[in-house]
Amino acid sequence: MMQAVMALTAKSGLTASACAALDLARASVYRARRRRLQPPPSSSPRLPPPRALGPEERSRVLDLLRTPRFVDLAPAEIYATLLDEGVYLCSIRTLYRILAENGEVRERRDQLRHPLYQKPELLAEAPNQVGSWDITKLMGPAKWSYFYLYVILDIFSRRVVGWCVADAEDTALFKVLFDETFAKHDVPPGQLTLHADRGGPMKAKATAFLLADLGVTKSHSTVLAVLGKFVAFSMAYIVTLRISKCMIFQEDSAKLPRQC
Repeated sequence: MMQAVMALTAKSGLTASACAALDLARASVYRARRRRLQPPPSSSPRLPPPRALGPEERSRVLDLLRTPRFVDLAPAEIYATLLDEGVYLCSIRTLYRILAENGEVRERRDQLRHPLYQKPELLAEAPNQVGSWDITKLMGPAKWSYFYLYVILDIFSRRVVGWCVADAEDTALFKVLFDETFAKHDVPPGQLTLHADRGGPMKAKATAFLLADLGVTKSHSTVLAVLGKFVAFSMAYIVTLRISKCMIFQEDSAKLPRQC
């Protein structure tokens, strides 16, 4: 709208009416017109200060900074050392400017430099390459009674390759389950990577020895970590199982654990 009002001629007498109709300040329009009519300001290059060092003097200072005596010292130390000897070349800031012009200034503080970090990734291109397993509680037939569901998922196909229901959370139960699942699907040693969270049975020494004996690479993370999305596959299956209520447990605990 401002551009439309400024396009009107100043002598037409329509500026005040147009500003009132468009709710514009006339002073802003007049100020913009005057600014447009004024010639652009001439920008002259900034002259160097009369006391600035010349090219030869700057080269002499740089050569002094590169000498073995001062090469490992900060400009402030060099400045103080030269003053003690009765020599004044330039200010500390000029020393920094000369070094910066030649690319010889860097961060001198002992700060932690983070190396290039690559996010861990598990890639499954076929079945029986990457698996995920988890344990969850399921409500039993009576109050304060629970069952423990062990689930092993194949990440590539999202298939439940092994499961069992027990009345306790124990590493020995997982050992029996994984032995039977490993033999059932005929997984060659060194091919499978099994991912889990950092629960007690997952980090147990018996589980680590079992996976090492079978040639299975173990992987751990929390749910919020980068690799936690693999644990999320097991958790999503468990939540679906709880909601659908498709599991019917027998009250006789002597028949536990059960396995497909």
